[in-house]
Amino acid sequence: MSTVTTSTISSAPLISKRAVVDWLGIAPFLIFALLFLILPTIYLVAGAFLTPDGSLTLKNIADLFTKSIMDSYWISIKVSVASALGGALIGFYLAWALVMGGLPAWIRHVFLTFSGVASNFAGVPLAFAFIATIGRLGLVTVLMMNWFGFSLYSTGFNLYSFLGLTITYMYFQIPLMVLIITPALDGMKKEWREAASILGATNGQYWMMVALPILWPSLLGTTLLLFANAFGAIATAIALTGSSLNIVPIQLYAQIRGDVLHNANLGYAMALGMIVITGISNVIYILMRIRAERWQK
Repeated sequence: MSTVTTSTISSAPLISKRAVVDWLGIAPFLIFALLFLILPTIYLVAGAFLTPDGSLTLKNIADLFTKSIMDSYWISIKVSVASALGGALIGFYLAWALVMGGLPAWIRHVFLTFSGVASNFAGVPLAFAFIATIGRLGLVTVLMMNWFGFSLYSTGFNLYSFLGLTITYMYFQIPLMVLIITPALDGMKKEWREAASILGATNGQYWMMVALPILWPSLLGTTLLLFANAFGAIATAIALTGSSLNIVPIQLYAQIRGDVLHNANLGYAMALGMIVITGISNVIYILMRIRAERWQK
């Protein structure tokens, strides 16, 4: 009996050193995500259902449906939808030109490198760049006035408005679209176009009946990702418009840190609403991406 027991114990698999090293490799990221993402999310979700003295309440959730907060959600949604659609449309055509337009290979490498940088260029530096370029005394604004006698702001354009914020957001939305949709375009097989041509399809028929139905999940999913990307942006909006455009992140910041508005638990409830909206967008994006990958295998 003892021999069998000893044999069984000795043959039991032990944790390999490689597995320990692998887990140690991802441990810093897991700890970072736990401390700065998971725990804060749990904290604010719990805070959304508490009063300042720690009692359970649904008042914070009910206050989300007041006019001022609903208006801020609506403005955020409009800015996010506009910048996502604009970024998706321009980014798709730019990616199409890089992949299928017959441009030199070095141009593609340059654009993809630039897109990787520009997609992460946001916040105060981005707002300052636009103010210095097309603000009321920006370089382009002054040059157009001095050289062509054209006043940009006489047309009704205002950088510090809904349109101005949307255009500013598109600066990082377009390159993000290029980075995500380029692999999908690379996955389009030449055999599909050749088969369509053999069957007598024109270029337009190929795109309408073959290419776009295959690319549609990628296009829709990426557009939703752009929406979520813009919906949570705050630093650029604060630096560019201040409090003149009352989007959700700005009002949330005012509730938690402001001098006049200060209801941290209502701010947590607003953050919970943002998590729900962006979470739905990201879930749909993941589902669309899985479907697109299935098509392109």
